[in-house]
Amino acid sequence: MSSTEENKPALVGRFAPTPSGKLHCGNAFSFLVAYLVVKQQGGIMRMRVEDLDKARCKPELIAALFRDLEWLGFTWEGEVIYQSKRDEVYEAAFERLIEQDLVYPCFCSRADLHSASAPHSGEALVYPGTCRNLSTEERKSKARLKDPSFRLRVTDEDISFNDSFQGYYSANVAKDIGDFIVRRSDSVFAYQLAVVCDDADMGITSVVRGYDLLSSTINQIYLDEILGYSLPSFGHVPLFVDATGRRLAKRSGDVSIEYLRTETNLSPEAFWGVISFSAGLLPDEQPISLNELCKEANLDALHGKRMVTMPSFTSKL
Repeated sequence: MSSTEENKPALVGRFAPTPSGKLHCGNAFSFLVAYLVVKQQGGIMRMRVEDLDKARCKPELIAALFRDLEWLGFTWEGEVIYQSKRDEVYEAAFERLIEQDLVYPCFCSRADLHSASAPHSGEALVYPGTCRNLSTEERKSKARLKDPSFRLRVTDEDISFNDSFQGYYSANVAKDIGDFIVRRSDSVFAYQLAVVCDDADMGITSVVRGYDLLSSTINQIYLDEILGYSLPSFGHVPLFVDATGRRLAKRSGDVSIEYLRTETNLSPEAFWGVISFSAGLLPDEQPISLNELCKEANLDALHGKRMVTMPSFTSKL
């Protein structure tokens, strides 16, 4: 074994926040578990800012994001990677897909897709292949009226993986997902393509994130295999929900880390104690530092969980 291999960390995880709004407790929890998974195995964390959508990801939100992460106590290795500065990388991957005749222009609107597929409530929208086999002339004609997005032509195959927290997961790419977008009609590269390229370039071996992204892992594994990238391990943690079962969201104005940090006397240690106890990581509620959590947190408690009810911080303020 070479000295380089000997010095290679056991795991390389990543924080990958999207600065389209203020961080909330659910975001902090998914970052926490990603951090604990890696640190408990002697690994390192890296940082990527997922600011692909430049119109929504404002500089002031990015600045607030880093203030929140500092307050929470998170650290990482190496330079911060910004997706907004990596168009050349995504373009190169996109061209590789074109060379393999795996992408095609799609002119469907969201309304077109819903009328064609008509999914039941809670079901994923599977693209029906409307634009897959358009002739050259049909594409030219439609392009005069609308800028297309570009979809990846998928095959009828099953993909499965063992999730660190949710267990075995499997889906058929064609039947359960359908041809999916890799570049939007406004020329912005899609999340699925960007994260696959980023994780490969950053040497990420551990991806831990919210349960809501479980199904999209199939898209990413499919792209990984096409582009020849090594697969990381995947773990999808339960989502924080309010008392009615609604998932916390930036757009809904749920209690933000910024609010707790600037408008209350809550300490980061008290915050982590409440969050960790609520999720079952600790047997009792007590202030605790990140370093102590790395030693004390029981990650097995998350196995099979999909939701955690948001705790009340009222008594802590």
